[in-house]
Amino acid sequence: MRLPLPIDRVFAFFADAGNLEAITPPLLRFRILTPRPIEMRPGTLIDYRLSLRGVPVRWRTEICEFDPPHRFTDRQLRGPYRRWEHAHTFAPDPETGGTIVADRVVYELPRVPGRSLVHALIVRPELRRIFEFRHAAITRLLTRAPLTARTPSADDATPAPAPGRAR
Repeated sequence: MRLPLPIDRVFAFFADAGNLEAITPPLLRFRILTPRPIEMRPGTLIDYRLSLRGVPVRWRTEICEFDPPHRFTDRQLRGPYRRWEHAHTFAPDPETGGTIVADRVVYELPRVPGRSLVHALIVRPELRRIFEFRHAAITRLLTRAPLTARTPSADDATPAPAPGRAR
C-alpha cells in the first residue's frame, strides 16, 4: 500500500494500537481489552476480544520487534490460530516521497480434520477481505479521503503463497 505521507506519520498511526478498532471490519466486533495508552515496545502484550463468524474469541498479541519508523512485528500468544506472526514494514516511496507499507502474515491453522478445506473456503477469503477493508480504512483515515467501494489493487494486497501462509 502506498500513502502520500511521510514515514514518521504513517508509522505513528500504526504504532498506536488504539487505531486497530478503526481499521478492523465492524462485523468482527473487535475491541482492545488492554488499558490505554499502550506503550509499543518489544514485550508489550495486547489483549483483544473479537467475533469470528459469531463466535467470541480472545486474542493476545506480543510485540516481538519494534524498530521505528521501519518495522514492527506482533505474534499471537493466544487466539484462534496455531501460529500467527504479522510483520508491518514501512519504507520511503522514492517515486512519490510518501511511504510504502507492507504487511506480511505467516499463520497456521489448528491441526483439525479438514483444515486445508477450511483454509481454502473460509479462512483465506476472510483474511483477504479483512486486509482489503484495513487498507481502505487506513487510506481513508490517513488521507481523509472518502471511503469508496474501490477494489484494492495488487499493490494493496499480496495473495497468500500457500495454505497456512499469507503476506
